[in-house]
Amino acid sequence: MLEGACQELFELAPRRHGELMLPMMDRLLADAGIGLADLDALAFGRGPGAFTGVRIATAAVQAIAFARDLPVAPVSSLQALAQGAYRELGHEAVLAAFDARMNEVYWGAYQLRPPLLEPALPEQVCAPEAVPVPEGGTWFGVGMGWASYREPLAARVKGALAGMAPERYPHAQDVAVLGAALAARGGLVPAELALPVYLRDKVV
Repeated sequence: MLEGACQELFELAPRRHGELMLPMMDRLLADAGIGLADLDALAFGRGPGAFTGVRIATAAVQAIAFARDLPVAPVSSLQALAQGAYRELGHEAVLAAFDARMNEVYWGAYQLRPPLLEPALPEQVCAPEAVPVPEGGTWFGVGMGWASYREPLAARVKGALAGMAPERYPHAQDVAVLGAALAARGGLVPAELALPVYLRDKVV
């Protein structure tokens, strides 16, 4: 595999994360011609997001990291979503939102600091009517939070909204790119500190 190359398997399969994740990982490694012993680190989407999905990802990465004594890069799922919008659509200022249930969204604002989209505000969970929007510029909305709360979110952003693509999801290749950047900044953690981030104390 060429230096800097990225390979990914992507499938939308609700409630089948646990069934598909490890076989897909094995297939990806086989296709790349490498094994777990060849890895320097692991990266995973630490959340925020759906409780079950975040827990499955965390449990899997901890188990593999413990078994192989690998460090881990915990990557924000919201930032990975935003990075994908930049990679595929070219948007340099992105408002990422997941439906957090309970009439709230997981919310993050990201702006380009080449080659990555970096947080413009701290990530948070809040009502759609109360999401913070950085001043200046225009923004592009991504994520299913925009599908669930299109009107209140658009009203909050007002004339600074350039468009939206609600039906976008985080991709593993963006988690990998952000994880590599985190590793370069010394942000790797041991397996026991690869923990989920919920942004909310109360989980339904």
